[in-house]
Amino acid sequence: MEFNHVSVMLKECVDGLNIKSDGIYLDGTLGGGGHSLEIVKRLKSGKLIAVDRDEEALNAAKKRLKEYLSKINFAHDDFKNGVALLDRLGIEKLDGILLDLGVSSYQIDNEERGFSYRFDSALDMRMDRTQKLTAFDVVNGYSESDLVKIFFNYGEERFSKRIAQNIKKAAKEHAIKTTGELAELIKSGIPAKYRYADGNPCKRVFQSIRIEVNSELKGLYEGVINLSEKLRPGGRFAIISFHSLEDRIIKQAFKYLESSCICDKDMPICTCGKERQAVILTKKPLTATEEELKNNPRAESAKLRVMEKI
Repeated sequence: MEFNHVSVMLKECVDGLNIKSDGIYLDGTLGGGGHSLEIVKRLKSGKLIAVDRDEEALNAAKKRLKEYLSKINFAHDDFKNGVALLDRLGIEKLDGILLDLGVSSYQIDNEERGFSYRFDSALDMRMDRTQKLTAFDVVNGYSESDLVKIFFNYGEERFSKRIAQNIKKAAKEHAIKTTGELAELIKSGIPAKYRYADGNPCKRVFQSIRIEVNSELKGLYEGVINLSEKLRPGGRFAIISFHSLEDRIIKQAFKYLESSCICDKDMPICTCGKERQAVILTKKPLTATEEELKNNPRAESAKLRVMEKI
């Protein structure tokens, strides 16, 4: 299957990064390479570090970016390891960082990857197919209480307990191996009158399992804070998120970087020694235009936040 992924808020991201022709940039979630292509087109003596957890994405992007390979360093890695990666490459400072969080259209639409409830395929959901933990392991190996926490915390699923009970009851009889089996168990755990009240009833639970499998929220805050240390003054950090949990973490991280004091408000004087490190350029997150949504409905939940290092 060809790696197709429509880049979300492409113009807004590139404009937000304020590309310098001699700058050094990090695309920490390369995906199909759409954002990277627009960045590298604007570079003359500059350099792009292109990172992704998905080897299929990396291979597809190398083909798409073949005219600019001399300006790009590719890395099969997690952007949360970005500081260590940059240190290995001998890069001290960056002029811009872009993160496009979440799952790609290719990963969702490729039934072999097991991300979607639209297909009946093996439970997988790994962005990095070299890692051991899969959706099969989560569904069959996690306890009922752990599943309840995941479904509620990561998917805000109100019927988390009923769905988890269904799954564990079925798993005692035989292993749940496919997305189709899981989808039926989810549906049967939601009362009929609520089942399709908010779109497909499987959406929230599948999202929850995917987040758990790929540790999408774990270390995200720290990853953003650590990467920001690699930005030179005037460098920009642009992040696209796709659900409220991600956006909340990004908002908190940017707020911390912009703060000049993190002491308790009841303290008479500042004792933390915290200095302001950045200015937030998007007081409210940017969202996709109506025109973009017509061509790419999956951009509907996207939010873009941008900050500048000082």
